[in-house]
Amino acid sequence: MQQQAVVAQQFGNTASAYLTSTVHAQGADLAQLREIAAGLGQHPVVLDLGCGAGHASFAVAPVAESVTAFDLSAEMLTVVRNAARERGHHNIGTQQGNVASLPFIDASFSMVVTRFSAHHWLDVPGALREVRRVLKPDGIVVIIDITAPEQALHDTTLQAVELLRDASHVRDYRATEWLQMLNDAGFFARKTTSWKLPMQFDDWTARMRTPADRVIAIRSLLHSAPEETRQYFAVQADDSVTIDSTMFVSTQFSTG
Repeated sequence: MQQQAVVAQQFGNTASAYLTSTVHAQGADLAQLREIAAGLGQHPVVLDLGCGAGHASFAVAPVAESVTAFDLSAEMLTVVRNAARERGHHNIGTQQGNVASLPFIDASFSMVVTRFSAHHWLDVPGALREVRRVLKPDGIVVIIDITAPEQALHDTTLQAVELLRDASHVRDYRATEWLQMLNDAGFFARKTTSWKLPMQFDDWTARMRTPADRVIAIRSLLHSAPEETRQYFAVQADDSVTIDSTMFVSTQFSTG
């Protein structure tokens, strides 16, 4: 099965779980997103890439002119439409598609956001080039995602656990990798906020309907990991872990 089909199937099957997931529905980063949008000095036209259940869209909708929630999964977009209607966010529209080929004209949006999605993208540099194309010259990009540790030992453990848990996983990038990719795509990027994100093991695996044999493999991997890696991820007795998340805020390089 092609990777894009795996992503669509994985998240189509779990769409409703992401709407109520505490990890996705809550967080100080959502308040920061709204503040950033409000601080643009106008009601921005916003694109939410890989919107999932729509939490970033819901966060910026009160201060936006319009929000386009964009995702590969039709089921996710149905969840977003229903939740937006229930919450009174009438300025949220939805669009299905692939981040590698955005169906929008140049300079369409004053703000592009993506939250906990990019680690599923096959071609992040290509997607960032598309982001730059559809972003207005004075626009802003906000990327929020799980980030891998800079230490290779811990990085390898995280990627292995993520892939066992979720077959659609591609890579959690290191913060330094994100800064380089954004720079290469023509953005002036800065890492504004990093925080630790607790993952309760049973909820974390149940949300993705991780098969039982893979759950066993994840537990085995965590149990046998080097002590410094177990300490880095704060592995608990029930195998719950704490992983890194980072927000990057970027603007385009001036061409003048």
